[in-house]
Amino acid sequence: MKVVKVNVSKRYEVIIGRNIMQMLPEKIKEISANAKVMLVSDMNVFRLHYKKVRKILDKNGIETECYIFPAGEKSKNAEVLSDLLDRLKEKKFTSSDIILALGGGVTMDLAGLAGASYKNGVGVIQMPTTLLSAVDSSVGGKSAVNLSESKNLAGVFDHPEVVLCDTAFLDTLPENVFADGMAEVIRYSVIADETLFEKVKKGNVKDDIENIIARCVEIKRDFITDDEFDKGRRQKLSFGNTFGRAVEKLSNFSLSHGTTVALGMTKAAEFSYKGRIFPRDLTEQIELACRNNNLNTSCPYSLKDLAEYICKDKQSDVGSINFIAPKNIGLCDIVKLSADKFSDMLENL
Repeated sequence: MKVVKVNVSKRYEVIIGRNIMQMLPEKIKEISANAKVMLVSDMNVFRLHYKKVRKILDKNGIETECYIFPAGEKSKNAEVLSDLLDRLKEKKFTSSDIILALGGGVTMDLAGLAGASYKNGVGVIQMPTTLLSAVDSSVGGKSAVNLSESKNLAGVFDHPEVVLCDTAFLDTLPENVFADGMAEVIRYSVIADETLFEKVKKGNVKDDIENIIARCVEIKRDFITDDEFDKGRRQKLSFGNTFGRAVEKLSNFSLSHGTTVALGMTKAAEFSYKGRIFPRDLTEQIELACRNNNLNTSCPYSLKDLAEYICKDKQSDVGSINFIAPKNIGLCDIVKLSADKFSDMLENL
């Protein structure tokens, strides 16, 4: 078992290990001795894991209600959030009670926003059931929902009381969903840890997944400790997003999260080299790591097409780009580029 301590505006622990869900009643009672629990989950996770979690809660006399929503990104919206808040009100939850988020990233967002807003704050315990939510949602404090066509437009910074990352949940993941999480692991290794990159680029990581998750949580913890509210250094965690979001939009959101992250990272490395930001071409190394972890690196769009799309998008938006450029494996810089500068760099592609 690994324990990562997070010391930001709220201190909490991320506990990582196999079959640690038995710790849940103890952690609930540490937060609030007589708390009721609202278990929030999507339908897929409910079918897979609800009974065993509920059995542990019932055995320890913890009163539990449930809020179950349709699985998928489409549920990450204000209507579902409002429905969850209504359920908390209907069941007479107070600020002394607990929201238990059991699931992936959408569940963490909905539960986190509900916890931050209901009665000015209800404690949230996170139990991630995907690799992606274990390494990404478990630390950072960001919760958001989509509004209309805009992703993550309404959100807050608010941290959980504790995170219990039981790696036994990962046994039920389809390979493509596990690969989505590995895209984030590779991202963290490129920006901050060459040793981790050398480990994961070979693939076949499941036997060491506890240590890998713990290291990713440590990396993200260190970034948010320095920059909790995402104003500076923490932006490096978005390495690959400039191109990844362009791929996402051009494909009409038809590609998986892992695919867009993988393509975003490889195209960012290629642009950094061909645009003469840094002299070393890391594209092949990043592509190899992605392929060995079952991630697609075949991009349907050329680098120039993506760059032109980004340039047009930024000209109509904020007019500049904080581009995360890989200098070496384990080291990235934030390079501020105006839309005009970005356009000029297109000539070198």
